[in-house]
Amino acid sequence: MPITPATDGDVRAQMGRELRRNSRNTVFEARQKLTSSTGTRASFDYELLHEYADSRISGALALPALLLILALFASLFVGPLPAIAWVSVVILANLAVVWLCRRFKRADRTRFSPERWTRNFITAEIAYGVAWSSLSLFSLVSSNASLSVVMFAMVLVGVAANSTSTRTVPGAALVSTLPAVATVAINLVAQGGLLNWSLAAVIIGGEIFFFYLSKQLHRSELETVAHQAEKDALIMELEEARHMSDEARRHAEQANIAKSQFLATMSHELRTPLNAIIGFSEVLQSELLGPHQVPQYKEYAGDIHRSGLHLLNLINELLDLSRIEAGKYDLNEEAMSLIDVAEDCKRMIEIRAKSKGIDLNFSYDENLPKLWGDERAIRQVVLNLLSNAVKFTPQSGKVALTVSRSADGGQMVAVRDNGPGIPEDEIETVLSSFGQGSLAQKTAEQGAGLGLPIVQKIMELHQGRFDLFSKLRFGTEVIATFPRARVMDALAPVTESRRKLEIYSDAG
Repeated sequence: MPITPATDGDVRAQMGRELRRNSRNTVFEARQKLTSSTGTRASFDYELLHEYADSRISGALALPALLLILALFASLFVGPLPAIAWVSVVILANLAVVWLCRRFKRADRTRFSPERWTRNFITAEIAYGVAWSSLSLFSLVSSNASLSVVMFAMVLVGVAANSTSTRTVPGAALVSTLPAVATVAINLVAQGGLLNWSLAAVIIGGEIFFFYLSKQLHRSELETVAHQAEKDALIMELEEARHMSDEARRHAEQANIAKSQFLATMSHELRTPLNAIIGFSEVLQSELLGPHQVPQYKEYAGDIHRSGLHLLNLINELLDLSRIEAGKYDLNEEAMSLIDVAEDCKRMIEIRAKSKGIDLNFSYDENLPKLWGDERAIRQVVLNLLSNAVKFTPQSGKVALTVSRSADGGQMVAVRDNGPGIPEDEIETVLSSFGQGSLAQKTAEQGAGLGLPIVQKIMELHQGRFDLFSKLRFGTEVIATFPRARVMDALAPVTESRRKLEIYSDAG
């Protein structure tokens, strides 16, 4: 089906949809940024907090196990009771954080508030960080010289574990590690000595490093969420575009059905009175009922007759084109001679050619086999090509009709004229439905522009090819080529060898 060019209304509607979509996206982005706690988008905040909650919940068993190992290690230097007290406080704080994360996972997302949940998580992490910092109290219950190294190792392990678990919420990463780092570093500095000062410096440097690492991990996670959101948005746009395309195709199919029904109805309604007009105008033109009193009446009757035939031909072309486009143009295929069809079409056009003084030549290859195709449709192809050539060729011009073998073993019909030709940029227009070139409109009688499109469609139904070659002021050549598979070459006769009857006798 030919593509219908978009009207101004369609273009304006499409531009309006694009403008509304862009405005809606801009407003959505602004609203998301205003409700975001990180200045990006509220939906990004939810994904980052969701990742944080998953990380804390997944470590609900692993982190207490790590704490028990650290408590067992510390008990060797401070005794079991302080170690148990410390690990109990930290595990309880961790359970509070995990409980809050589970609450977040069960909350209604439609009522999600990034500021409130971020504040809740940071508050819980502050309590968790303070619980960790209680290990600095070990120095009050033990005077072991190696205790500073023990606290240093425990704080460093805690900073690494907590920074990794809270990487998607940098504020939580800071408050969950800073209390323990600050209290232990102050304790080490207060104890004095180069070793303790060095350990304090290393703890502070570790805090800075892991906080920077958590910021980098947060940025990486944010980019991942943003890319995922872009991919989801692209998928949604593709789905919307597919939906719009399906809707447009459905409307186009409905319009095509309505067009076919309209053409079928109108062709029937128009051809019925046209047959009467053509018939009575032919009677008046031939003066079967007696000579006319006014001589001009005979000319008028001829004009009516020719106009009626032109209108009938136009209606038939419209109906043929609509049937072809609707896929209801059935070929009545049989063995036929392409030379005979071309000869009949030449005789039909010969009178028009002589009236314009056009030299119409016909040549063909000898002994061409028959062709398998629809004779009526092929006759229409040849007749349309010849009609166009005679129509567009000026007075005393030349038109050559050739039927021959094609290079691939098929058969082809070629029509060449020395008319005005077609500009190269107008060939596509000429081959489209209702399309006419500028020179053709000036130099020939008016037509509907359906001849060549019908020829193309018929050749496609025959699995053939249609080519048009033209050059300004040198003329035009059109070639309709039928494939080798439709040529009915004669098969070689089947020879059957007969065996002679041989009689064998046992007699010697």
